Amino acid sequence: MSPSDEVTKHFRLVKQQKAALAKLGIVTLQDLLFHFPSRYEDVGAAHHIADIVPNETVTVYGEISNLEKKLSWKTKRYVIEAMLSDATGSVQVRWFNQPYAAKMFEHAKYVKVTGKPTGKSKPYFANPTIEPMPNLPDVFEAETPDAELFPVYPESRGISSKWIYHAIHKILASGVHEKVEDCVPPKILEKYKLPTLATALVWIHTPQKNKDASAARKRFAFEEVFLIQVAHQKDRHDTQELKAPQVDANEDALKSYIDALPYEPTKAQQKSTRDIMNDFEKPYPMSRLLEGDVGSGKTTVAAATMYAIARGKLTGKEHKPPQVAYMVPTEILAKQQFASLIEAFEHSPIQIGLITGSGCQKFPSKVNPKEPTKISKAQLKKWVANGEIPIVVGTHALIQKTVQFENLAYVVIDEQHRFGTNQRKKLAQKDGSAPHLLSMTATPIPRTLALTIYGDLDLSVLDERPAGRKEIRTKVVPPSKRDEVYTAIRSEMTNGRQAYVICPRIDEPDPDKALALRVKSVRAEAKRLQKGPFKNYSVDMLHGKMTPKEKEDVMGKFESGDIDVLVATSVVEVGLNVPNATLILIEGAERFGLSQLHQLRGRVQRSSYQPYCYLFSDTKTKTSLDRIRTLEKASDGFALAEEDLKLRGAGQLAGAAQWGVSDLGMEAMQNLKMVEAARNEARLLVTKDPTLSKHVLVSERIQKNLSNLHME
Repeated sequence: MSPSDEVTKHFRLVKQQKAALAKLGIVTLQDLLFHFPSRYEDVGAAHHIADIVPNETVTVYGEISNLEKKLSWKTKRYVIEAMLSDATGSVQVRWFNQPYAAKMFEHAKYVKVTGKPTGKSKPYFANPTIEPMPNLPDVFEAETPDAELFPVYPESRGISSKWIYHAIHKILASGVHEKVEDCVPPKILEKYKLPTLATALVWIHTPQKNKDASAARKRFAFEEVFLIQVAHQKDRHDTQELKAPQVDANEDALKSYIDALPYEPTKAQQKSTRDIMNDFEKPYPMSRLLEGDVGSGKTTVAAATMYAIARGKLTGKEHKPPQVAYMVPTEILAKQQFASLIEAFEHSPIQIGLITGSGCQKFPSKVNPKEPTKISKAQLKKWVANGEIPIVVGTHALIQKTVQFENLAYVVIDEQHRFGTNQRKKLAQKDGSAPHLLSMTATPIPRTLALTIYGDLDLSVLDERPAGRKEIRTKVVPPSKRDEVYTAIRSEMTNGRQAYVICPRIDEPDPDKALALRVKSVRAEAKRLQKGPFKNYSVDMLHGKMTPKEKEDVMGKFESGDIDVLVATSVVEVGLNVPNATLILIEGAERFGLSQLHQLRGRVQRSSYQPYCYLFSDTKTKTSLDRIRTLEKASDGFALAEEDLKLRGAGQLAGAAQWGVSDLGMEAMQNLKMVEAARNEARLLVTKDPTLSKHVLVSERIQKNLSNLHME
């Protein structure tokens, strides 16, 4: 056996089993070895047969004999019977309706049996777990051996945890695990007292005690975070090898923008702005993540630095301004940010372009200098290409080949986009320089996760809320109090306020599907609310199946106040800004992560009016209720993100799946020391070996295992 051998070479598999293994990503024996248990079951201590007690799970080692297949006269089902014996006695073992059991163990002499003996006068094992043994372990000493941990593996239809367990035992017995090369340098293993790869593989699959399993999981968690960090540090090194645009950001323009703001920027905003301005002076392109809670003022920081660049100069190109690309995830948000920038720069008008799928606009219009005008896409692209328009707003299409910039110096990305070295190289200018990059996210991320997922970026955090914003009053509402909430919402709407109602799904579930999610849908709830609680108000809906034009029309009406209640999915989570909307009601709140709920309620914290958030939940589970009740007391998104990590488990953290980090790797996210250690070791390794030519195994593992990690 060799680690690179395909599983089919050593195991006879039916079509369904092959499909199941493919679904689990298992092709080779090495893949199977790296398919780790999701948990362990304590199957009880090994017992002498004479000492077993009915209805208690035990493990017994012994010799199997008298294997016989019978047909029950009453039920007409097959019953397999056998006798299990050790030095202290014998016990009968029976398998019901499992005719294949006789063939599985007809050549076995010694076995390990785990199960719960049943029967009072003469106990017997019914359908136990049984494993052939080459010989009997020494379990007949005075002391009873420790309880055994039985691994339980992630399954797929066609392949059971039990099959995986036996297959891995066969592989370990052949010594294949000792032939797998360890990608973690020996000095690092020694420094952090981590087991070698061969030892860790044995401990994670066949732990003798909890300490073994824990040590193995710690080692593999460290390994995964270490590899992610190496990939990030290499990206960071490659970026710093690129040449930055020689741009002179305009400090006077920055000051004039900040002085014109109707409020005093927070200290966090001032620091982040200064960090970005300092980055513009470096010889290599900026790579920075601006992370801020809902309503912390990220857009203000982005706009200020964009204005400073657009009003600045490029060395050797003084006649053409540096250009800025502002990329957002949706067309709705692109149009909203376009309008926001026009308003933000009204004290000193600057040309701004908008590119979306439904059309293009330019500000200012030649006819009316205070209004934008619609223009053709070809015309706007021409002006962008010759450098006449310094700021361009759009979706991801903004950075594709069809849009050419003359002097692109700064790219700002708002939510849900990663931007790697390769993408930045595609935007490189004729002189070979690559633009500065600012990524922004309103999703509060625990520090350990931010250090890992965004390890290639410098981090700026906005942890203060601008003055004048009121705390959101959040309430978890049981079904019996629903009418009281509707009354409270109507009272606020009488005063001119507006409301969001968030539902987990768009359409009603198929009534013929037994396992369909029974939760509120946007379409049905909009009709119910219009006919019932809000019959005297205007109710409309917004969801992902609508066309861009339909979404734009609805949002336009909501922003102008023509719609009182907007029933929507979590599509409103990112970026929508309607200051007059101060009420949000979230149906099925237990189905959202704490961070996502916090994002959603942030939609109503956009003005000096008192905002309210009502969380409707039908859950009877105390854990689930306690989790969402943390929102009643906590207003800080970063604290909630840490709480979500603890309560829901790392694998359930909102957005975690998209990063391609395994459950085992996510366990490490709760261990700041481990993440920092892995980050430091990765930084040292890349500093000494930036091309990874001396660490070929590390390079290969990054290419193979982390190709799905969303680093861009």
